[in-house]
Amino acid sequence: MLKEWFDVSEMIGVRVSGWPETEMGMSRLIEREGWRNHGDRCREREGQGGGYEYHVSLLPACVQAKLLAQAGTIKIKEKGAATSEAWANYERLSAKKKQEAKDRLSVVARIDTMYRGGMNKTHAVAFVSQETGISSSTLWNWEKLTHGYAREDWLAVLAPKHPGRTVTADCHPAAYEMLKADYLRPEKPGFAACYRRMSEAAVEHGWAPIPSAKTLKRRIEREVPAGAIVLSREGKDAAKQLYPAQTRDRSVFHAMEAVNADGHKFDVFVRFEDGSIGRPLMLALQDLYSGKMLSHRIQKSENKDAVRLAIGDMVESFGIPDTIYLDNGRGFASKWITGRMKNRFRFKVKDEDPAGILTTLGVTVHWTTPYSGQSKPIERAFRDLCEEIAKHPKCAGAYTGNNPMAKPENYGSKAIPIAEFEQHVAEQIVRHNTREGRRAAVCAGRSFEQAFRQSLEDPSTIIRTASEAQRRLWLMAAEGVKSRRPSGEIHLNGNRYWAPVMVEHAGSKMIVRFDPDNLHDGIFVYRLDGSFVCAAECIEAVGFNDTNAAREHARKRRAYLKALREAESIEKSLDIQEVADLLPKIEMESEALPEQRVVRLAVGQDRPVPDGPAWNDEASDSFGRAVAAMSNASNRVVPFQSGADS
Repeated sequence: MLKEWFDVSEMIGVRVSGWPETEMGMSRLIEREGWRNHGDRCREREGQGGGYEYHVSLLPACVQAKLLAQAGTIKIKEKGAATSEAWANYERLSAKKKQEAKDRLSVVARIDTMYRGGMNKTHAVAFVSQETGISSSTLWNWEKLTHGYAREDWLAVLAPKHPGRTVTADCHPAAYEMLKADYLRPEKPGFAACYRRMSEAAVEHGWAPIPSAKTLKRRIEREVPAGAIVLSREGKDAAKQLYPAQTRDRSVFHAMEAVNADGHKFDVFVRFEDGSIGRPLMLALQDLYSGKMLSHRIQKSENKDAVRLAIGDMVESFGIPDTIYLDNGRGFASKWITGRMKNRFRFKVKDEDPAGILTTLGVTVHWTTPYSGQSKPIERAFRDLCEEIAKHPKCAGAYTGNNPMAKPENYGSKAIPIAEFEQHVAEQIVRHNTREGRRAAVCAGRSFEQAFRQSLEDPSTIIRTASEAQRRLWLMAAEGVKSRRPSGEIHLNGNRYWAPVMVEHAGSKMIVRFDPDNLHDGIFVYRLDGSFVCAAECIEAVGFNDTNAAREHARKRRAYLKALREAESIEKSLDIQEVADLLPKIEMESEALPEQRVVRLAVGQDRPVPDGPAWNDEASDSFGRAVAAMSNASNRVVPFQSGADS
């Protein structure tokens, strides 16, 4: 049985905001509200001590609930799972059902007000039923729903809970599973065709019952999550779009602190230098803070050499970034770019691999998802450049369309020379960087260039710069190029290169580094062991009758010979006479001349020929020499004449 009467001591024990906590305060409230004037709801207290007791209907609803709970007559439902569930159910309702809950609340609140005003609850329910036309049983059911809930939660607990029509038409399980398997696949077949195939199979296998096509389609859309339908029919990329993109604040960087790079193949036909026609590919780098395009190179395809040169252009112009965001393509993951980097997930990492350019420069690489505009903002820039470059009037007739179904009527009618296209791309990138009105947070209506320059000029911005040796890291290398004799000049791609120090390496094989797009800027020469030799200038061919060029060449040759003479004079501190004086002197010793026996041939005289040892081989040699000497002197041959006595 519910306890309905409470004295002052019981009422002041209720902990409710704004409720008196002392007997004096409670007495003032009773006197102010005139509770003792209600004869039927105020009575003298029985038992020792006397005093008065007051009916619970005089009290506010929150105090009533607390008193009844303390008396153990009812159990108050605290705000917990049940209340949260009631409010969650209310939030899911339509506006029409929410209005229905509000109408119920107004009726129940009127009953409660009348009851607290002293009317019997049965009479109050009957009066409201007559006034509103709602049956008493319905009003009692609504009133019962509010028991144990705070007044502020009555709206939620009075909300309609009937879910509506939930009857599902029966369908044979095998038929339903076949229909789902046929409909939920990447080929995206029409539902009508899937239903027709399922119906034919149902006849074959005796499946029944089979509802209508509309019924089954509504059932699939109701039971299968919408995301699962998109994933199975349209693929993973389409399903990714269902999840909201992350907002990434790039203002945490400063200019050149972080960059990102990617390649873009233009939808334009160009004629390359070798005469071939194709679509060029641009490798570009973008500053993440400002969005400025920092550097680019145009090639036939994405390759490590183009990546290397584009990185080199950026470092030479603006400095070395701390971080770079790349996708894991073959060009960017090449060992010449990211070699010895432990988090390189393409190709096998070997200890003997050379250190890549980014590794050597100390740049941290973050690998991103390919074709992801959220992780590489440069892809958003490519979309703008595609509109400004490929569809520019200069490319009219050379534009190919961005897919086979979007070919223009003049498709393939023109191919732009690669030199003109490169100039066109460079001009449009400048326009892209300097166009004002950018809505990015760091730009605030300015251009990418203005935001970039302001950050660079900030005293807190610190950017690393490359040394001369580091600048040569990104140039292309050609090994085993033999220098020509005797000057040591090197011939490469139809050009000649020379520096004075190359004379020392004439005829040797060398390694040269060069920029293929700027061959006239010179090359860098290394020994085969990798040690640097010199920077060699390009010797350009001139016209046969170009006298100015001839005079300039003669002047440079005279200067070179003068430098050689000066070097010679520095190296030679002694003249040749001083060298001769330093040689040791040789002292000649006098020796006794050997006895000489001369045999003279006398013509017409009777002389005896010596006998014995005097006529020997030595004498014969001397005789022959004498005859030869006489013959040379007279320029005639002297015949041999023997004496009459011989």
